[in-house]
Amino acid sequence: MISLTVDLGSRAYPILIGPDLLDDPRPLRQAIVGNSAIIVSNETVAPLYLERVRDHLHDLRHEAVVLPDGEAYKTIDILDPIYSALLKRHYDRHTTLIALGGGVIGDITGFAAATYQRGVNFIQIPTTLLAQVDSSVGGKTGVNHALGKNMIGAFHQPRAVIIDTRTLDTLPDRELSAGLAEVIKYGLINDVPFFDWLERHIDELLARDPAALTHAIQRSCENKARIVAADEREGGARALLNLGHTFGHAIETGMGYGQWLHGEAVACGMRMAAEMSVELGWLDRDALDRVDALLRRARLPLTPPTELDPERFRALMSVDKKVIDGNLRLVLLHGIGQAQVTAEFDPRALDRILANSAAA
Repeated sequence: MISLTVDLGSRAYPILIGPDLLDDPRPLRQAIVGNSAIIVSNETVAPLYLERVRDHLHDLRHEAVVLPDGEAYKTIDILDPIYSALLKRHYDRHTTLIALGGGVIGDITGFAAATYQRGVNFIQIPTTLLAQVDSSVGGKTGVNHALGKNMIGAFHQPRAVIIDTRTLDTLPDRELSAGLAEVIKYGLINDVPFFDWLERHIDELLARDPAALTHAIQRSCENKARIVAADEREGGARALLNLGHTFGHAIETGMGYGQWLHGEAVACGMRMAAEMSVELGWLDRDALDRVDALLRRARLPLTPPTELDPERFRALMSVDKKVIDGNLRLVLLHGIGQAQVTAEFDPRALDRILANSAAA
């Protein structure tokens, strides 16, 4: 088992990575405070792993809430079954919520934990690659709105993140590729050696080589933990983790949640950010070619849906957490491993990127 730490002082917590961690009760039990828990999962993951987790809680008061599966259900309304289970059975502030599933379940459960009685403990057990390398770490929780993705939420750090790499054995190929988008992101924003490693080992990751996957998860979590520790609430450097997300969230919202997987939209958004960086003269064409090649090999889309015309795309991008005083800020690249958050760009470059995308 690999153990990392998200260093947030008194609120520091471990990220545990390894095979068969769901068979070991100790990581979960050590993270639980109190004598009650509620497991939140979905209809896809629960049949695979729920009973294994429940077995570790046999001597605690606990129950499970199983939600529908999919980004389309990540709404404010989906919180009601969780709140109802907590209230009907008088669960108190010493209750621990356990998120068992992918990023949607983690975000929903974390937001319920942040808001129930103004904050209870929760634990992340991510079962998708995307959740393992990104959304389970850092304490961002929330739900979507029809007008904007993740615009309703709270920062609420987990007590622990428990990553059983064996759960990737049951992950569909499309979901695996979607997770690789967030892995590639870390190389692009500030880790050139990791990007180089990904170019050499992407085929092994797609083949689910255990050693390659473990390394990619560990390196990704190390990168995110370091950034979160330095900027927990996204006042500065943490915004770099949103490379591709302003474009990507616009795709997800505009197409309807769930039509594009989050990682697919982010991959396309990263490519658009890289292309815009070339337009601005910040990134050379050879670097863009490397980005394109790696995303293609990861079986990820490079072009956005033509259904979103430039005007609609720009309107959707304006509903973004990085917008300040009406100014759109983007994460762009000065080179592989050199990302920057900026509002200082020629708007005509963005116009050209959106026009090119609509014509693709």
